[in-house]
Amino acid sequence: MKKIISLAILFATQLFYAQNAVAKKPETVIIINNEIATMDQVMKYGNEGYVKSMNKGVSQEERDKLAQKFGDKIGDREFIMVIEVFTEQEKIENDKKNTAIAIEQKPQPKEEQFLLNVNDKAKDFTLKLVDGKEVKLSDLKGKVVLVNFWATWCAPCLQEFYDIPSKILEPFKNDNFVFLAISSGETEAQVAKKVTKLKKDGLDFNFGIDQNEIIWNQYAKNAIPKNFLIDQNGVIKYVAVGNAEGNLDNIANEIKKLLSK
Repeated sequence: MKKIISLAILFATQLFYAQNAVAKKPETVIIINNEIATMDQVMKYGNEGYVKSMNKGVSQEERDKLAQKFGDKIGDREFIMVIEVFTEQEKIENDKKNTAIAIEQKPQPKEEQFLLNVNDKAKDFTLKLVDGKEVKLSDLKGKVVLVNFWATWCAPCLQEFYDIPSKILEPFKNDNFVFLAISSGETEAQVAKKVTKLKKDGLDFNFGIDQNEIIWNQYAKNAIPKNFLIDQNGVIKYVAVGNAEGNLDNIANEIKKLLSK
């Protein structure tokens, strides 16, 4: 009898961890000329000037059509990149056009990415979470806070999420650290639908909603994902944009520094 109970407990424990394990990070499927391509092919077309357009993410209808052709190789619509390339004649005409533009065009000033920067005081906000609770940033004084801006349609944002449990949450789970993932410019229904899937994949964060971009417009503009690391006194100590290799490792190192003070 004891053996049966022990086996039951072991099975239940394994089931619990299996349900909470983070799913494999989705890979982007690249479509060129209605065929699956590799990143090497993209680089080759790009270097030779043949890339006409590049769309990250497709509609659900387009995704389903691709799935009919390619089956399980096609994942969620956010992780599909469709690239259109020039014909030889189109490339000749485009090269002429670009040459003419380059002669006339004046250098453009670099666009700002951040409205708040390192050593700025973080703007206070009250964030509504998907579960209905609210979090006020100023109430988290004394803790290190990582604020992440994302969107349900943003593949780099979602890919970043799959590394956050192992690189950010697990190492600092016993420390005075809080992670806030703020979806910007989307309705509660949109966010809740995506969060349901993310939680099934083991991504159970403090997901918040900034439908009217009130918080976003105080912190940054242009590209996402963006991360703001805020110290125990409410001062921004590190900022990062995009999901480049090593980004989360750098953020983790900065969190560790702040927690050690």
